[in-house]
Amino acid sequence: MFDNLTDRLSGTLKKLKGQGRLTESNIKETLREVRMALLEADVALPVVTDFIEKVRQGAVGQEVQKSLNPGQALVKIVQAELIKVMGEANEALNLKTNPPAVVLMAGLQGAGKTTTVAKLGRFLKEKEKKKVGVVSADVYRPAAIKQLETLAHDVDLVFFPSDASENPVDIVNRAIDAAKRQFVDVLIVDTAGRLHIDDEMMDEIKALHAAVKPIETLFVVDSMTGQDAANTAKAFHDALPLTGVILTKADGDARGGAALSIRYITGKPIKFIGVGEKTDALEPFHPDRIASRILGMGDMLSLIEEIEQKADKKKADKLARKIQKGKSFDLNDLRDQLLQMQKMGGMGALMDKLPGMNEVPKDMRDKVDDKHLARQIAVINSMTAKERKYPDLIKGNRKRRIAAGCGQELQDVNRILKQHKMMQKMMKKFSKGNMANMMRGMKGNMRGMRR
Repeated sequence: MFDNLTDRLSGTLKKLKGQGRLTESNIKETLREVRMALLEADVALPVVTDFIEKVRQGAVGQEVQKSLNPGQALVKIVQAELIKVMGEANEALNLKTNPPAVVLMAGLQGAGKTTTVAKLGRFLKEKEKKKVGVVSADVYRPAAIKQLETLAHDVDLVFFPSDASENPVDIVNRAIDAAKRQFVDVLIVDTAGRLHIDDEMMDEIKALHAAVKPIETLFVVDSMTGQDAANTAKAFHDALPLTGVILTKADGDARGGAALSIRYITGKPIKFIGVGEKTDALEPFHPDRIASRILGMGDMLSLIEEIEQKADKKKADKLARKIQKGKSFDLNDLRDQLLQMQKMGGMGALMDKLPGMNEVPKDMRDKVDDKHLARQIAVINSMTAKERKYPDLIKGNRKRRIAAGCGQELQDVNRILKQHKMMQKMMKKFSKGNMANMMRGMKGNMRGMRR
């Protein structure tokens, strides 16, 4: 996420030399490069111009603390301005009304609106402990109604049926009445999208908004459309009283222009950010955390929250007790670790939140392919229960049988066995309580896995 902008900004800010004080002359070239980095990231020109001027005003004449060099001092100023541009702090949904709280979702076709309805429903159900219902008012695409029904079933939301022959206002009013009878806390309404903004679309959604009076009206926008996302959001905001924005497909956005432009242009907060295709891949938008990611500082708070929410604590405790008792780390344990990583979005999602990942060469980062996780799990699943428990049994013929059973090459089987050996050695050091040994072992394992 935002890889190009991260690489450019962190590289530019590191070059700043000088001492004691930030001056017009020693930051001029750096600010010019920051400006180019933002424009390349498809940030809207008015945003870039205002951003650079505010950084310049904040930097010029500032004394550099002894603990910082000029580059680090400017990073602090840039980080503060990034946070301001994106909205200071996360703004939660306002659901304080007599239930059901109606949340209207608007946006263009292809932005991922229907999927985002399911993601938001799951988020509110699991994190806010709400009973959530969903309804589709998209009478132009019967497939959208069916898609929402399938997604609602998958994440256990209350689905209120609708038909393409009905009027959108009638559909939603009937769903609200049904939601009251079923004691639903939140009703999320999926509306029709178009391939572009048109008067007919706007008139229809204005009429729907006036009839159902939602407490939240959220604009769902594809982050990969860059500053166009901000311009589209403004057009919707001019027609509807938007309360916030949900930015989708941020995991595929290497630039970051939409995230940096929307709040400035619309005045409305980004409330959530979509970071993957699965229904759990929706995060509250925290400007301070995103600013840290953009500057290559990682996002440890989000990473810790994700581990706490998605990691299987019982399995982790069971493995810890097993290792402490001196028992061997077997291939069942390795499979559990790989499944946990897959559950948390794979290596790519975890790396995005780790500090200093921009220091890792881009060609190495590009080699991280989460399909490898699925292949590794398939190799272990192709083994017998006895082989998983006693990996030393796996020799020539067994290796060939395992490779054939999962459709992989012999070298894939050898690679997973080598990885297991490394992990096993590391766990032995851990069981002896020698943290220094364990850290040395981890470094050695990382080198070994890159070969």
